[in-house]
Amino acid sequence: MPSKFHRSVLVTGGTANLGYQCAINLARKYPDYQIVIASRSDPNSSAESINRLLGQKNVKFLPLDLSSLAQVRSFAEVWEANQFPPIYSLVFNAALQFPGDVQYTGDGFEKTFAISHIGHALLFSLLRHHLADTARVVIVSSGTHDPAQKSGLPDAHYSSAEEIAHPKGDALKNNGRQRYATTKLTNVLYSYALQRRFEAINKKTGKKWTVAAFDPGLMPGTGLARDATGLEKFLWLKVLPRLMPLLRLLISPNIHTAEYSGQMLARLVTESDEEIGSGKYYEGNRQIKSSDVSYDQDKQEDLWEWTVKTLAKPDSETFRFDLKDLL
Repeated sequence: MPSKFHRSVLVTGGTANLGYQCAINLARKYPDYQIVIASRSDPNSSAESINRLLGQKNVKFLPLDLSSLAQVRSFAEVWEANQFPPIYSLVFNAALQFPGDVQYTGDGFEKTFAISHIGHALLFSLLRHHLADTARVVIVSSGTHDPAQKSGLPDAHYSSAEEIAHPKGDALKNNGRQRYATTKLTNVLYSYALQRRFEAINKKTGKKWTVAAFDPGLMPGTGLARDATGLEKFLWLKVLPRLMPLLRLLISPNIHTAEYSGQMLARLVTESDEEIGSGKYYEGNRQIKSSDVSYDQDKQEDLWEWTVKTLAKPDSETFRFDLKDLL
């Protein structure tokens, strides 16, 4: 049965905070698009609340656990079964931070990296053939990936994708905030590797595929600290949101509410290619340079090649996951 919607948009982590606010803006802008918000659960019936708020029926929730490769594959099967219209945008927003010792997924990957990069990369590979001829991938990173920004987190350090996924030796001593900063660096590296391939695909096929990376800024009160200590959660959820004007003055102007950053994230989906470009990095509504190391093509390619080799089933998926069927 043909869909009544013209295009679809997927927002991961779309049931709360940044992703939720982004979804509201997208649903309002595109009432004729199917907006799918995906997260492990939706206890607050976020899709229904957006539909009520806007007086529309174009937002739908689907469960997605990015920490599980099997569940990401199941999600792709559900997407197929729903027969959603061609995808206009994939907004890869979901992320978690684990401040303590290394945690691993059931698949054996370090959990921060698994949720923010590995799960999203597999999702892209499985849904890629559903992209419309004009489509945009938006990847949420963070200014914490750039040591020059002096964010207060330990500096990101990329040696290899394998070491990030399976830390050994001294890498096991890195605390969770350092692993988070490094994972946010991989988000930017991946976006640049994807951009080079999109550029070649567009030239060969006439498609208009673009990609952008986004720093939403520090957003006190959001769910990022759900695995922090009791005191850290109290400060993050209750104290810091009340001090935002002071924090902007004393620490950085790049501190925002989820509502504001959600609008800026949605802008990267809704604005034209001429406005946004491709392979660019945004801090809020400003296009800026990402970290020096993020432009290292050797690191970008190490991440890309490791990701394809790790996620693709050798006999059937490697060629497609590497985008060579379009290159």
